[in-house]
Amino acid sequence: MTTDKSVDLDAIRERLDHVHDPELDRSIVELQYVESIEIDHGAVTVAFVLPTAWCSPAFAWMMATGIRDEVAELSGATSVTVRLLDHMHGDEITTGVNQRRSFESVFEDAEDGIEAVRRKLDEKARFARQHSALTTLQQAGLDPDQIAPLTRADVDLDFSSDQAAVTIQNGALTVTVARDPLAEYLEKARATGLVTDDNDPLFADREGETLSSDPKSFESIVRDARLAAANIEGQGAICESLHKSRNDVDFE
Repeated sequence: MTTDKSVDLDAIRERLDHVHDPELDRSIVELQYVESIEIDHGAVTVAFVLPTAWCSPAFAWMMATGIRDEVAELSGATSVTVRLLDHMHGDEITTGVNQRRSFESVFEDAEDGIEAVRRKLDEKARFARQHSALTTLQQAGLDPDQIAPLTRADVDLDFSSDQAAVTIQNGALTVTVARDPLAEYLEKARATGLVTDDNDPLFADREGETLSSDPKSFESIVRDARLAAANIEGQGAICESLHKSRNDVDFE
């Protein structure tokens, strides 16, 4: 890391923490993908490396554009250059992202456009995050009849820094639960367009259909969401192992 202090290094790291590996739904900072940050009179260069040289170019493109756009928001950053290292498409992605070209113009043979890929991954992450949100509510003592009808208006994320207030039974009862699982779930529910206003149902199945309060149907959705979360976690463990072996990172 090199810096002339024209841009705050900690502020750059904070912005990079907002950039996620879209397949693993985890921050590139947490995953230790950031190889170097250089600052030269406001010109910021961020280099990153992935667990393998053949990681999906679409995923790498999303991370590279995320890095570029997040750091560009910082006061004092006069320019942002992103470099993808040791990747089979590193030159194309580095050049395309820095020239602000579209993914489709760089990878003309790609089967899906970048927004279609992003949407699929966001939907997968939304459903996986739903498992943690649902189990948080169940652990607070709520049953399917109380959880299935919840709307965005029933959840107050501003109740406290670490607690959310959830109103049930038409306002007859309010319970407090851990805030983070609901906040993280709602982030993806908004990104996928599932929850856009206060009247929208809070939860849905994998296809976006509103949850049933029938206990068997409800538990089937909980199990399906748990499987989605487990799949992401399993893929994350594989990538961590590959990253450690290839790039000598330490996750301890």
